[in-house]
Amino acid sequence: MNANDPTAAETADGAETASAVRQEPAAASTAAQADLEARHAELSDAYLRAKAETENTRRRAEEEVGKARKFAVESFAESLLPVKDSLEAAIAIPAATPEQLLEGVHATLRQLTAALERNKVVEVNPPAGAKFDPHQHQAISVVPAPQEPGTVVAVLQKGYLIAERVLRPALVTVSAPAEPAAA
Repeated sequence: MNANDPTAAETADGAETASAVRQEPAAASTAAQADLEARHAELSDAYLRAKAETENTRRRAEEEVGKARKFAVESFAESLLPVKDSLEAAIAIPAATPEQLLEGVHATLRQLTAALERNKVVEVNPPAGAKFDPHQHQAISVVPAPQEPGTVVAVLQKGYLIAERVLRPALVTVSAPAEPAAA
């Protein structure tokens, strides 16, 4: 190459420039890869933390459900303890008069009723003439009655609901449909 040749100088500068241009993308590519690797590490860490948190939440929920099942009747049992105490007190009086016993039984029944109500146990005791409800009543017999057919005539045993779910249906007698007239 001739030092005085302008083309040779341009070619030499062009080669240096091309070499620099080739190096810049390589440096940019390395920087982009480093950024991607850093982002990947960050997302992997966030994923692992979220997974661990989810696992901890699931474990805590399982423990709470287990405790709830284990101690579900605790409140109910606690509200029945005064009823038991009253019954034991009644038995402990050897020479109680019938009036005293009756008074104690009524007081104990009031305690039991209050305990059931506190625990959302509701009595099902339909009045005579109420429409028969197969979801809350169990028909023991069907009898002719002067009231509308398919209605409750008498309650043989009260039923109970707990939080609107039938614990025991009320045992009832239901009025029979009217007999067709003989021709």
